Amino acid sequence: MNPILTELAPLFPEIFVLAMACAILLIDLSLSQERRHVSFGLALLTLAGAAALTLSDHSGAARSVFHGMFLDDLMSDVLKLGIYALTFTVFVYSRAYLAARGMYRGEYFVLGLFGVLGMMVMASAGHLLVLYLGLELLSLSLYAMVAFQRDSYPATEAAMKYFVLGALASGMLLYGMSMLYGVTGSLDIAAVRQAVTGVSAANNVVLIFGLVFVLVGLAFKLGAVPFHMWIPDVYHGAPTSVTLYIATAPKLAAFAMVLRLLVGGLQDLAVAWQDMLIIMAILSMAVGNVIAIAQTNLKRMLAYSAISHMGFFLLGILSAGANGYGSALFYILVYAVMSLGAFGMVLLLSRAGHEAEQLDDFRGLNQRSPWYAFLMLLLMFSMAGVPPTAGFYAKLAVIQSVVQVDLVWLAAVAVLFSVIGAFYYLRVVKLMYFDAPADTNAIQSGLDMRALLTVNALALVAVTPWLGAFLDLCSRAILTLA
Repeated sequence: MNPILTELAPLFPEIFVLAMACAILLIDLSLSQERRHVSFGLALLTLAGAAALTLSDHSGAARSVFHGMFLDDLMSDVLKLGIYALTFTVFVYSRAYLAARGMYRGEYFVLGLFGVLGMMVMASAGHLLVLYLGLELLSLSLYAMVAFQRDSYPATEAAMKYFVLGALASGMLLYGMSMLYGVTGSLDIAAVRQAVTGVSAANNVVLIFGLVFVLVGLAFKLGAVPFHMWIPDVYHGAPTSVTLYIATAPKLAAFAMVLRLLVGGLQDLAVAWQDMLIIMAILSMAVGNVIAIAQTNLKRMLAYSAISHMGFFLLGILSAGANGYGSALFYILVYAVMSLGAFGMVLLLSRAGHEAEQLDDFRGLNQRSPWYAFLMLLLMFSMAGVPPTAGFYAKLAVIQSVVQVDLVWLAAVAVLFSVIGAFYYLRVVKLMYFDAPADTNAIQSGLDMRALLTVNALALVAVTPWLGAFLDLCSRAILTLA
């Protein structure tokens, strides 16, 4: 093969997504409103093509190109495939919602694809600047998507808050990276790891400050306490189709950023960042679960739920071991699927002129549609960690990871907050099955959305026989880093 093609081969999925996003942007200019389905179809085709390219180029061995700036390994492939699948489903769920509100335009799908490109770059970044480039591409796409409903005051306000706080967090992350460069003399993540090996963080003030700034940036992107203040307002203010996007695929990109920085570059400083993550994990589980109880808006409730789930996710990371990292990857994948289904149900019950985002909108759902009520029950049970759903095994995996490093007290705290969190999930189930319906209108949706939503919810139970295989895949995916 041509040496240039050999060097570019791992980047073919990224090149394809970039080319197709630009093509869709140009093609959409000539389409009438009645033919917007062309942009929608091309967006889905782009994701399917990127998945095919990723699978066809997978060799099982870790590779690096452009002097180690871009990595192609099992972890990046797993995350990219997850990003494609989640975004594909998001686009299908969103179509009817966007059409009913006059937002069915090609720009939504183009911004979504540019966000996917940013997430792909983050998943394969082997260099601090490449990681930051992917992060900014994703962030700028999300800012525009939140403000996509331009005549909506809540959406505009949410976009401004997200932009200002996101810019501040990105600045802190960049400042932390610059400090790491000052200490190590390199922006290459592998070189940073070699440079900090044997360095006493306690005696290097610049290194400690760099680590703190990096953690602040990471915590903001994850939505961990005390850097969570943007999540409730953005989740609530953004159009539900955009909230669905933000709550799913970008979580996988955030996981990639955490692993590349903390494990790929700063693993030898684990003693220093482990204590910080313990505090953030406890606060996230506490704040998320307790405040969610007081919410009457389902989107805000799920926003605080996301904060608590990031606390559980951090349990796997702070264990600072291969088993913990694998458990964290499994947890974030399961959480993304659960969040996809939960917000998908909000979209399903919404209609033109009505946003089904209040808890009261789910009253008596079992009387209106026993099947959809059952699907929502599975989603809520999985989020609460009720066996035999995948959510239970995901929580069990991260709790076991902290027990294995002798943090039994932390595992006990996690179990306590998990029990507290079960209250507001089960409240939704109670409203669906034991209250009279507040809305008697028929639930209308396309066949594609009904089929995908059914698969989405049932997968949380049907995957149980293969949980061992999935956990093994997640463990193998991070072996090159841990």
